[in-house]
Amino acid sequence: MAEAHQAVAFQFTVTPEGVDFRLSREALKHIYLSGINSWKKRLIRIKNGILRGVYPGSPTSWLVVASATAGSSYYNVDISMGLVNHIQRCLPERYGPYWTPQTRALLSMAVVSTGVWMIGIFFFRQTLKLLLSYHGWMFEMHGQSSRVTKVWAICVRLLSSRRPMLYSFQTSLPKLPVPSVPATIHRYLESVQHLLDDEEYSRKEMLAKEFQEKTAPRLQKYLVLKSWWATNYVSDWWEEYVYLRGRTPLMVNSNYYVMDLVLMRSTDVQAARLGNAVHAMIMYRRKLDREDIKPVMALGIVPMCSYQMERMFNTTRIPGKDTDTLQHLTDSRHVAVYHKGRFFKVWLYEGSRLLKPCELELQFQRILDDPSPPQPGEEKLAALTAGGRVEWAQARQAFFSSGKNKFALDAIERAAFFVALDEESHHYDPEDEASLSLYGKALLHGNCYNRWFDKSFTLIAFKNGQLGLNTEHAWADAPIIGHLWEFVLGTDTFHLGYTETGHCLGKPNPMLAPPQRLQWDIPEQCQAVIESSYQVAKALADDVELYCFQFLPFGKGLIKKCRTSPDAFVQIALQLAYFRDRGKFCLTYEASMTRMFREGRTETVRSCTRESTAFVQAMVEGRRVKADLQDLFRKAAQKHQNMYRLAMTGTGIDRHLFCLYVVSKYLGVSSPFLAEVLSEPWRLSTSQIAQFQIRMFDPNKYPNHLGAGGGFGPVADDGYGVSYMIAGENTIFFHVSSKFSSSETNAQRFGNHIRQALLDLADLFQVPKADS
Repeated sequence: MAEAHQAVAFQFTVTPEGVDFRLSREALKHIYLSGINSWKKRLIRIKNGILRGVYPGSPTSWLVVASATAGSSYYNVDISMGLVNHIQRCLPERYGPYWTPQTRALLSMAVVSTGVWMIGIFFFRQTLKLLLSYHGWMFEMHGQSSRVTKVWAICVRLLSSRRPMLYSFQTSLPKLPVPSVPATIHRYLESVQHLLDDEEYSRKEMLAKEFQEKTAPRLQKYLVLKSWWATNYVSDWWEEYVYLRGRTPLMVNSNYYVMDLVLMRSTDVQAARLGNAVHAMIMYRRKLDREDIKPVMALGIVPMCSYQMERMFNTTRIPGKDTDTLQHLTDSRHVAVYHKGRFFKVWLYEGSRLLKPCELELQFQRILDDPSPPQPGEEKLAALTAGGRVEWAQARQAFFSSGKNKFALDAIERAAFFVALDEESHHYDPEDEASLSLYGKALLHGNCYNRWFDKSFTLIAFKNGQLGLNTEHAWADAPIIGHLWEFVLGTDTFHLGYTETGHCLGKPNPMLAPPQRLQWDIPEQCQAVIESSYQVAKALADDVELYCFQFLPFGKGLIKKCRTSPDAFVQIALQLAYFRDRGKFCLTYEASMTRMFREGRTETVRSCTRESTAFVQAMVEGRRVKADLQDLFRKAAQKHQNMYRLAMTGTGIDRHLFCLYVVSKYLGVSSPFLAEVLSEPWRLSTSQIAQFQIRMFDPNKYPNHLGAGGGFGPVADDGYGVSYMIAGENTIFFHVSSKFSSSETNAQRFGNHIRQALLDLADLFQVPKADS
């Protein structure tokens, strides 16, 4: 055991002759190396803090300014306009033997150079922030940039030409603006008018007008004040009230899943695949700590906020009776592992050295070979994280606040992340469509007790070597974990590799201390709570219908020939499919990101627009000629693209109304309008999955290296959750969820409607498709 190994580094025995000290040189060596590694990290953080703090400047630019100041003095040219002489006169004349006039002059020039340099950095940073506040480029046609946009792009490139670190742009990103109340209410009413009858709309309009005239001005003032004071006026309230204060189970309701590469497999050896993946994740964490990851850039020049990446590792959601909290540690040197009802602690380092993939494979294989049975209450312990939050908080306080239970729980909550070694095998077989759905179900909830749903993410390894993730949602949104996952899969496939027999490359150290089995003392009262949480979670999991499928007739390549954005194309297809499925329209949620602003997260695109419903109705009626339908489609697509751009540029609807509602609650102000808006159900919740954020390989050269994206549970009990990934030029993956308990929804039926809607849109433009 690693901990036991270090515990015997220093021992003593009391004898009649005195005290006999015994030291373990090997253990002391590991302790010494761990300390050295810790200090290295501190120094790297200090260095990165300095480099990040002076961006877009650099220490080299300070040297240039200082050299110019000193050089001009040598030629009797005072470019400081008397500042150097003034500072020199203020310095004491006598201060030790080395305090000469030349020393005073050099110090004065250094002070002036530093001041000029810092003023320059401030000026360039504010200029960059002003430039990044310009979003006109988003509303221009592709390939038809205006002269203003071209000049803007040149200026941004010049100011950010020095290679940035991950967080270099954070202080240069603009703040999320607060939209005006009249504009938000106008856009809101426009988004619901076609979904309501005349009487209901008139009532909604009266409520909105009353709110705008009487209540909103006061609430807006507080919100504007917060936007001046806080870094982002939405994100902290969004995290607290939408995620952390939720008392329903995280499983299905909040957590989401991510799939592995599905069209190719590197190895069938479970421990080997996991060894490579865990090693790649810690390599990514090291890059993250050193800020050695390039920020995600739109158009290659507009930086996205990287704030959410800070809590990717070493983070756990801690349950509370009223609200949860996110516990984030600066470092963690182990992972927690679950296998066959047992929990283990696996060290990632030997001293300061990161274990090689083959050594990690050895450790995971030792767990797989361990025949010991679970302790009483241990097998279903993780069901506490899958059930109600209040019950988990009470059980944690009552049974896990002291003794060996606290020690074992700390090992899980303080781990870099959680690993689940599953006994089942899952993979996607194109000949068996149900295989993808079963794979998704296993990732979404497993058996309700083999995932630790509170961890920032659980890495899942199936018996056949297939991987996946189950991710907690409060700390970050899907593109963040997608960035990590692309790195892991790319590193696993193209950099680490396997032997011919499917094992990790290299030879492990057989003397490594084995994984530590966590010890529990779980009383019967706690076991009863665990069983109760398990029953709640099982009922929830059994109620979820998940239908995942690969749409093969076409992908992004064909959609581009229709001269529309792929996202707008799919969203309009979803509206057509929903109308055919339910015979009506509904409020539709599409997640858009606001990461062009500092600490931005998401905004809602209300993609069921008046234009899209007009097109769908015309399609279903079948009376219009093709040219009219094409015109209606283009209007719907243009409207959707404009809504998406507005959301990305901080002028959406829902986050503003949400924050006004929070302010009203703080002030004790009642608003029937806000209460109605915030209680409206999203019966169709959708999200597009980001891909190729990291260019680790050429997708044209390796067309089978495709992930299938991921999915989530339905937001409304009588609604659908749909995520999709436009995976390259020729295919799209869909993940459709609903609840069996609703008689109105059926995930597979809706999936078939989506298929048909996509084909009908392609036929509308008469673009040839690949064989299905």
